Amino acid sequence: MTNSDTPRKTTRIDDLPIREELRGKSPYGAPQLDVPVRLNTNENPYPLPEALVDRIAERVREAARDLNRYPDRDAVELRTELARYLTRTAGHEVSLANVWAANGSNEVLQQLLQTFGGPGRTAIGFEPSYSMHALIARGTGTGWISGPRNEDFTIDVAAAEKAIAEHRPDVVFITSPNNPTGTAVDAGTVLALHDAAQAAGPSMVVVDEAYGEFSHHASLLPLIEGRPNMVLSRTMSKAFGAAGLRLGYLAADPAVVDAVQLVRLPYHLSSVTQATALAALEHTDTLLGYVAQLKDERDRIVTELRALGFDVTDSDANFVQFGRFADSHTAWQRILDRGVLVRDNGVPGWLRVSAGTPAENDAFLDAVRELKKEHDA
Repeated sequence: MTNSDTPRKTTRIDDLPIREELRGKSPYGAPQLDVPVRLNTNENPYPLPEALVDRIAERVREAARDLNRYPDRDAVELRTELARYLTRTAGHEVSLANVWAANGSNEVLQQLLQTFGGPGRTAIGFEPSYSMHALIARGTGTGWISGPRNEDFTIDVAAAEKAIAEHRPDVVFITSPNNPTGTAVDAGTVLALHDAAQAAGPSMVVVDEAYGEFSHHASLLPLIEGRPNMVLSRTMSKAFGAAGLRLGYLAADPAVVDAVQLVRLPYHLSSVTQATALAALEHTDTLLGYVAQLKDERDRIVTELRALGFDVTDSDANFVQFGRFADSHTAWQRILDRGVLVRDNGVPGWLRVSAGTPAENDAFLDAVRELKKEHDA
C-alpha cells in the first residue's frame, strides 16, 4: 500500500491544542431547516420595504466609489445618527461621544469583555439567558458565573446581590427583555444590581437590550446617566429587520467608548455596512411600524397559547416562551413534523417561538392545536 492509499485519520477539534475551557463546547447556532415556516431565530419576518432597498443601493453605490480607501474607522456619521435615534426613541439624550458601533451586538459584547474581562477576571449572568454571553466570555478567557433566577424567570434580586458580593465579578450582564424567556427587567432591579456590583467591584454592568423596541416598558437607557460603569447594548438585527446587516451598538459614558477602541480591530466596520445602516436609519418610522405589528402578533400568540392551556411566560420581546412539556424536544419535533420550526433552547419543559407574519403565526397555532389534541387523546 502506498502512502496515498493509507487511510487518513480524521482530526477532531479536541485533537488540536485548543484552550482547555473550549474543550467539549459547542458553537452557537440554531437549526436552519428547509421547512415552510421558520420561527426559531427571532428574525423580523418582514422584508425591507422597496423604498429602503433602493436607498441602500444608492448609498452603497456612493460608498463603492471609495472602496479603494479604508472606511471611516470611527464611523462618525453612523454613530451620530444612532445617537439621534436613541435620543428620539429611548427617552434619554445621547450624543456621538456616548455611542459606539460594531459588527452586530455580539462584537459589541466581545469588545466589552476584551476590555473589562479577560484572563483572571469573571463575568456573571442570570440564567437561562442569552447563551452568547457565556460563550463570548469563554472566548475572551473570562471566567463565567451562572447567577440565579426565580421560578417565573424574573431575577431573584436578593440572591443576585448575594452572588455578586460573593464572586465579585468584573462584568455583570442583565438582559432585558431576556432571551429566551422574554422577561423584562425593571429599573429598580437594574439599579440594585448596579449598586451591588459597584460595592463589590467596582465592575461593569452591561444591560443587553437587543429586543428593547418590542418591550411594553420604557428603555433602560436613562439609567446610564451618572453611572460610568453601566453600558446599554442594542442591535439593528431585530427591530430594524436587518439581521443580515450585522450592526450592533452601545450607549455609555464617553470613557467607555474610548476604552473599547483599545481593542477594536482597525477599520472594523466596512464602508458598505456603514452605508447600509445609515440608509436604514432614514426609514426608522416605517420599520418601527413593523415592530408595532409584531407586538400585536406576539400578544395574540400569548393569548391563544394560554387559551389552549399552555403555560406562557410574559413576553416583552418578539418571541414567546411556552410549555410545559414532559419532553420538550419531542414536542419540538412534533411541531416540526407539521412544517413549523420553533426553538428548543434547552430550558427543560419549554420551547420558544418567534412572532412571524399573521399567516406564519396561524400555521404555528394550528400545529400546537394538533399537538394539544394528540397529547389529550
